Amino acid sequence: MHFIPAFIPSPSQSVWQLGPVPLRAYAFFILLGIFVAVWLGNKRWIARGGLDGQVADIAMWAVPFGIIGGRIYHVATDWELYFSEGGKGFLGAFRIWEGGLGIWGALALGGVGAWIGAKRLGVPFAPFADSIAPGIAFAQAIGRLGNWFNQELFGRPTTLPWGLEIATENRPTEFTQFETFHPTFLYEALACVAIGFFIMWADKRYVMGHGRVFALYAALYCAARGLIETMRIDDARHILGLRFNVWTALIIGALALLYLVRSSEKNPGRELMSGGKLVIQGQEPAVAVSPGEKVSENSESLTNSSSAVQTSESKPRGRRAKPKQ
Repeated sequence: MHFIPAFIPSPSQSVWQLGPVPLRAYAFFILLGIFVAVWLGNKRWIARGGLDGQVADIAMWAVPFGIIGGRIYHVATDWELYFSEGGKGFLGAFRIWEGGLGIWGALALGGVGAWIGAKRLGVPFAPFADSIAPGIAFAQAIGRLGNWFNQELFGRPTTLPWGLEIATENRPTEFTQFETFHPTFLYEALACVAIGFFIMWADKRYVMGHGRVFALYAALYCAARGLIETMRIDDARHILGLRFNVWTALIIGALALLYLVRSSEKNPGRELMSGGKLVIQGQEPAVAVSPGEKVSENSESLTNSSSAVQTSESKPRGRRAKPKQ
């Protein structure tokens, strides 16, 4: 009979040496998440009328901006870890591979980078954000596995069978007597997976556009993150008894919901796109077909919106009959 542990064990190491190159689990899962986000975002962008490769081009701007923004937010909200007596010091603020990326800063500055990349390509930003939203949720889920290897972002002590075993040196001082804790990083990862699938279903079911898919992602993530944040026991700033990240989730979530409602009222439906550009209603490109040729479903939907189907062969002009005298 095999022994099944009544807890989730933590990995014994988070770094492996491949010759002179260290392979860090945290960095690996961040990069894997980025790859999944770009891959899925590209598929959704093409289905929306974009061009293959545009998502990767924009990611070249969004990813560096996002990493910098995430690190700035983390250091700014946990500056005691680096600049207080006995902290990691100024150089420690730049050691991203050790962990510490704030999702709020990553989304904010990453969004700025994506906007710059989209602007340079002439790509409409709102449909791009809708295309990439599920991929971001899945990327967050994958990235959270790096926290497992670093033994960080866990919650209160628990005796539940899925409690996470944490090494003594990684436990907060006031909790050294406890061995297992809520795996809040896992809760967030599972929530992100659920959010990713849900917004893809909602996008297909309700034909969402104009940035509403991204707004729905933001609202749902803020709800989940705000709840999970109340379970964490790591040091954090508090305002009126609530952790700073809870307030951040409440504010961003409320703004996302407001945008979702107002956008639905002002711009119902979804943008019409072709070749990575917005198609203005009434100026859709004509689709040429040969006599008797069947029009594809995509072409039919486009031509129905403009009534601009043309045949490639003009009808022969007959002579006009002379009027009877």
